[in-house]
Amino acid sequence: MSARLVDIGDTQLHIDERGDGLPLLVLHGGPGLDHTMFGHALDPLGDALRVILVDQRAQGRSARDSAPATWTLAQMAADVSALAAALELDRYAVLGHSFGAMVALQHAVDFSGQPVATIVSSGVPSEDLLMPHVEASIVALEPPELREIVAASWEREASVTDDAEVLQLLIDQLPFHFADVNDPRIADLAAECEQGAYSADVLRHFANEGYGGINVVDRLGEVRHPVLVLAGRHDRTCSVEAAEVIAGGIPNAELGILESAGHMTFIEENAAYLRLVADFLGRHASVFSQAAGSSAQHP
Repeated sequence: MSARLVDIGDTQLHIDERGDGLPLLVLHGGPGLDHTMFGHALDPLGDALRVILVDQRAQGRSARDSAPATWTLAQMAADVSALAAALELDRYAVLGHSFGAMVALQHAVDFSGQPVATIVSSGVPSEDLLMPHVEASIVALEPPELREIVAASWEREASVTDDAEVLQLLIDQLPFHFADVNDPRIADLAAECEQGAYSADVLRHFANEGYGGINVVDRLGEVRHPVLVLAGRHDRTCSVEAAEVIAGGIPNAELGILESAGHMTFIEENAAYLRLVADFLGRHASVFSQAAGSSAQHP
């Protein structure tokens, strides 16, 4: 395991590595969170891959020196390519979850053909497929006392000013993100997340900007490299419908639905999740080794 800062030009990104093999750049959810949200759930991938957990721009333990004007999905997508270049990676794959999935999807569209593969885990292709689903899910959430806590936590994102409060908002929302609001693993994940580093400024910024305002539905057909789309059947944040739109719009994309999971697919159905990821990358890593380098687009 190796943690360090990597200079990508106008800022530095913190990475935490484990394993050896095809580099897999892993993008965390949020916004305003860090790679700690994955806990140790992805560690087994290190048996076959070089797993590189990334704290995205101005988040986690990455440098906090970038201008807020650069806190956009487009820039964070460009950061993925800049990080790959800084690490001198000729070939790499990308896995993004939740907010990170939107960054990964934006990267797949903007830099089509550059990664050998992209995994979009619990993401959406457009803003209008996000908040309406979240709001409807909150209304339907039981019991009522939990509904009130979760609703309040979402509302506070737009005005949060203290980094420590971001952790509390995350902990308040964790039951919402599991299919079973009483899942015993919620407490385990909360304990893991206490070791993280959080950014109130980034969370507040995106909460007031439509969480990045992603809108790539009309560009999905531009993606030329393999894409795996993963979704939890009971996800209250990123719906299966949104996953189907992504998979349906990208040529030859694969769709994996984890039937017993909510938003935290990589924890709720860990074995199945890891199997889907490993199988997908195993089938495409070597096939696209030459094509990835020759067809890459650069910023």
